[in-house]
Amino acid sequence: MTQSTAAPGTAAGCVPRPATADDAAEITRLRSQLVLSEPLDEEWLGICRDQLASRLRPGGDARACVVDAPGGGLAACALALIHPVLSAPRYPRGLAARIHIVATEPAHRRRGLARAAVSALLELLEREGVTLYELHASADAAPLYGEFGFAHDPALMRMTKLPQARDGGTG
Repeated sequence: MTQSTAAPGTAAGCVPRPATADDAAEITRLRSQLVLSEPLDEEWLGICRDQLASRLRPGGDARACVVDAPGGGLAACALALIHPVLSAPRYPRGLAARIHIVATEPAHRRRGLARAAVSALLELLEREGVTLYELHASADAAPLYGEFGFAHDPALMRMTKLPQARDGGTG
């Protein structure tokens, strides 16, 4: 049996592990409560849980590392979605990962759990041949990602487009 140790600065016993489909409900809960600007209702929590569970299964495109909370549930998680891109010399396998969620329960913050989860996730993705990583970071989180080699790219601008709402079918 492999003995794992906590990363420097993390609470003892709080070691990240690869997530399974069984962790989808907790990852979805953390996303809803701590990442999204507006929490999901029960219907959407169920939809997202089921989608994520499927994507975390072998052959799926989601990878996550989680830290179990001492009292049950998750204390922290880091989730990435893998997608193909056209190859280039710096990413010859054409695999990219978007870090989609990094979240830590407020009661477990300032213990290095997010750092440990992101570190474990990046190691996992690297073993799978991912060489291009992208994420959107808040100003507060940017220093953490800088520690892992992420850099601001002034050439990129995030833009989003959502479908327009239809008003009574008169469009």
